[in-house]
Amino acid sequence: MQLKHPQTNKEFMKKIFKKRTTKQPDQSSMRITNETVAEHRERILAGGRKFKYPVQYARHRLVINAVIIALTAVIILGVVGWWQLYSVQNTSTFFYRATKVLPLSVASVDGESVRYSDYLMRLRSQEHWLAAKGQIEQGKKDNERQINYIKRSVINGAEADAYAAKLAREKNLTVTDDEVDAVVKRSLQTANGTISQELYDASTLETLGYDKDEYRLLIRQSLLRHKVSYTIDTHASETVGAVAQLVADPNADFDAIAKQVEGVQSGSSGLVRKTNQDGGLTQAATKLTVGQTSEAIKSTTGDGYYFVKLVESNANELSYRYLKVPLTTFNAAFTQLREQNKIKEYISIPVSEAQIIQ
Repeated sequence: MQLKHPQTNKEFMKKIFKKRTTKQPDQSSMRITNETVAEHRERILAGGRKFKYPVQYARHRLVINAVIIALTAVIILGVVGWWQLYSVQNTSTFFYRATKVLPLSVASVDGESVRYSDYLMRLRSQEHWLAAKGQIEQGKKDNERQINYIKRSVINGAEADAYAAKLAREKNLTVTDDEVDAVVKRSLQTANGTISQELYDASTLETLGYDKDEYRLLIRQSLLRHKVSYTIDTHASETVGAVAQLVADPNADFDAIAKQVEGVQSGSSGLVRKTNQDGGLTQAATKLTVGQTSEAIKSTTGDGYYFVKLVESNANELSYRYLKVPLTTFNAAFTQLREQNKIKEYISIPVSEAQIIQ
């Protein structure tokens, strides 16, 4: 076998080395002409895409993950909140404030929603008062029975107010700020004189746990229920007309009238202070002379019409006789709704027969 000349091998290796180390033309320094500008642009864009698309993909995934986490958190909070309110029946400040923001219902009356915040507002006030007075019953069973009694009373009242709100819309009845102010102003009158608004608000907060706005809301709802009760009770209105004719006689006997007219009640106040808060009856009696009978008075407590006859009066006290024409239509209609299963409650509270109407 014949070997190549060493010199020839050396030249061959040099050619290979030169070929491998020869630099390729720098495409970036290539001359750009009209014919090559499209190709050059595409080459530049292709180089940038490898950086653009991975960033877009990462941002897209980031948004999706954030949305998933947010939805999961909302669902968890919703489930926990539902459990605390509708199962545990938590009455803490946090959940009370949450119900004031969120339109949650604790019940419905003939399709009218009963706001959970209204229920908690009243219930927390009752709990506050019992705790402040130390009247929480001792023993687990006694305490549970007492709390359930309060809850039933509170939810009955909230449901009645919701039903009144429904009827008020149908009858175009409203309560003005002036009417609320009038009730507050009367409350400032005490046996020892007039107290300041600041002292009244502080006392209400300390005693009942209501702040100023909550107490005004409670007054507004109460006044609206009273207006509705007087408006829809045509039977009571007719009875008032009949009683008015009988008491027109100065010698009319109130007890005899009560026996004569069905549903009418008679009674006596005994000696009370002229500043007595009794639904406006004492205030009406102060405007009479002894033996005089007033016209029909709508009690500010919303329980019915009254006729008042002044019996005795001195500098600070007076006594009067009265005839009462009770309002019955609203309570009867509310009871009928419950019997027809048109009142739906979303929390479980034992029912007591004595508490069907608050």
